[in-house]
Amino acid sequence: MPAYVIAQIDITDRDGYQAYLAGFMPIFERHGGKLLATSRQALQVWEGEWSAPDAVIMQFPSKQAAEAWHDDPEYRELAKIRHATARTNLVLIDGV
Repeated sequence: MPAYVIAQIDITDRDGYQAYLAGFMPIFERHGGKLLATSRQALQVWEGEWSAPDAVIMQFPSKQAAEAWHDDPEYRELAKIRHATARTNLVLIDGV
């Protein structure tokens, strides 16, 4: 069953964040990840509150694949750049 990671992202250093993006896809794809949606325009919040101006929806073949990506030592090192250049919320949800 697929699993999805939804990220809320508030990039605080766009130039610095580019280093994160440069290394992201090879690690992500190694774990079977697919990008399903990214916010290229302003988000439309229909109800409630959304805590960040950007969002990403990612799909993995399974919850285990998503966890392996998130726990990958190479990704953990790369994520330090994200932590320094953006505020993020990540959630993992099961597909149906």
